Amino acid sequence: MASSTPSLRPQTVLVTGSSGHLGRALMLSLPSYGYTPIGIDIKPSSTATFIGSFGDASLLQNLFSPSWLRAQPEISSSKHPNLEPISHIIHCATLHKPHIESHTKAQFVQTNIADTLTLLEAAADTTTTATSDADTNPERTTIKSFTYISTTSSFGRSLSPLPSSTSTGVPEKPAAHITEHTPCLPKNIYGLTKSSTEDLCYLISSSASTQSSLPVIILKTSRFFPEADDDADRRNMLGDENLKLCELAYRGVDIADVVSACVASIQAQTRETKRINFGKYIISGPSPFLDLPQEEDWVSLNTSSSPGPDGAEVGAEKVFAEVAERLCPGIGAMMEQKGWKWLGRVDRVYDSRLAMEKTENGGLGWKPEWTFQRALERIVRGEEWRSGLTGEVGKLGYHDRVWGVYTAE
Repeated sequence: MASSTPSLRPQTVLVTGSSGHLGRALMLSLPSYGYTPIGIDIKPSSTATFIGSFGDASLLQNLFSPSWLRAQPEISSSKHPNLEPISHIIHCATLHKPHIESHTKAQFVQTNIADTLTLLEAAADTTTTATSDADTNPERTTIKSFTYISTTSSFGRSLSPLPSSTSTGVPEKPAAHITEHTPCLPKNIYGLTKSSTEDLCYLISSSASTQSSLPVIILKTSRFFPEADDDADRRNMLGDENLKLCELAYRGVDIADVVSACVASIQAQTRETKRINFGKYIISGPSPFLDLPQEEDWVSLNTSSSPGPDGAEVGAEKVFAEVAERLCPGIGAMMEQKGWKWLGRVDRVYDSRLAMEKTENGGLGWKPEWTFQRALERIVRGEEWRSGLTGEVGKLGYHDRVWGVYTAE
């Protein structure tokens, strides 16, 4: 899981939203990669080092002061009282899609855009005088990498073409092949604010001189939350664990692999040669559907499963079953034994191959471990197919009180 220690003394990483799913996962995992995480969140938790908002400029100023940071009891009484100044930021904190029911559009704009701008500018300010102060103030905080956690949801209306049908005469349309070049056509305030902030990241990263610019990498992550789907039709279609297994083939990722992508992002922004100053990458489990050779296979993915003219099953479920059996012979029998099924329609396929490209080719060198194929193999062996980190993080919810499906007991 973990890579080699990045330096003799662990570098310090600021994790925003450290009480949330990914924030908690990072706080638990970064030490095994050789980093010391510091977490901030407005919600108290065991993984929140400091309670406060990432949009609080005065708090950020203090956090970027090594003397202030070390003087705080949360640090001085910890395992790392002499920690290094903060070098990296992984910005996870955000208002999510489930907050659409409980927060106004103005609150989304304030939190996801305006507060992120405050954080970006504070981080960029640490780079502007880093070169001139290097000899006189070696303790000065200089942010060397900024990783912004975005979402594939920001692709919005590009994600779901009209379904094809073998019985209604609907024109045949293939499943959408989603890459970093797919246009963002937001369909809600969540997606709009996330895609707008991606542009903000580019603006801040490119506005300074090359010598002092803030490097930024955007990770557009697919689904990794453990809560049930917010779509009633999808919840009723398959059991939750069955559905999440299917999603891993085209629109899901294990949280342990998102953590490793964050580490790859830090390393890509700080390596000696071919350092990435700005980049945008889809982070999703590698999809076996990308190997389908014919366009009609992609049309079948986007076709609701039903008997064809000759009575044989056609559509996504048939393609799913054939692909899965090729990857892992015997999985069909195990699925039947468990009472599980394959999805009847796949409307989009996320392509994360750029993130997995070698660093010299512009990629992150990301190596996801908890893939769909591995999940199938583990299921056949009767093993847990998700990472241990998934269970360790657990279901955290999105609200302090019951509010919709995500907080239902």
